[in-house]
Amino acid sequence: MISFLVGIIEEKSENILQLNVQGVGFELNISSNTFSALPQVGETIKIWSYLQVKEDGMALFGFSSKEERDLFLKLITISGVGPKIAIGILSGMKISELVTAIIRQDIALLSKIKGLGKKSAERICLELKDKIGSDNLLLDEPNISIEYNENAVNDATETLISLGVNRNESYKLARRCASEDSTAEEIIMKALRELGH
Repeated sequence: MISFLVGIIEEKSENILQLNVQGVGFELNISSNTFSALPQVGETIKIWSYLQVKEDGMALFGFSSKEERDLFLKLITISGVGPKIAIGILSGMKISELVTAIIRQDIALLSKIKGLGKKSAERICLELKDKIGSDNLLLDEPNISIEYNENAVNDATETLISLGVNRNESYKLARRCASEDSTAEEIIMKALRELGH
């Protein structure tokens, strides 16, 4: 297996990265999380990778962090979740948010990811909840407590979206402003103060 590649970025788009590794061009399928973490074209990077070998060919998948690749490898162990669907899931929200949603079994939130149905979301939560619970995938959001009122956070998220805040940002903000006994109204007021409204 190709564990990682070090090369120069030739081209990049929302879901494809072309990497020049000592004169050999590698095309990698990437998530939007990895895309947003990439430096400029012409710069050298290390990218973690996974090689899929099928009867009709091969496909290479790239990740900006080892944590993202580890989560990808866990996702593709789920029945019905192939590498392309897993990349789509990883593009749906930040890694830390995805991990929290799985640990909390937030089926409603996971089902909003493009291409992921309710049954697949349930299967992911059921099979991965305990596997990722002890992983250090939440390190970039150290101040977020997993103890909060899920319904209040979801209601606050929908309200923030209706006020024009990006979906992923709304959920992250609502979670950050929530405590164990917060109501949706309290979360919204705190979030709006944080946004400067």
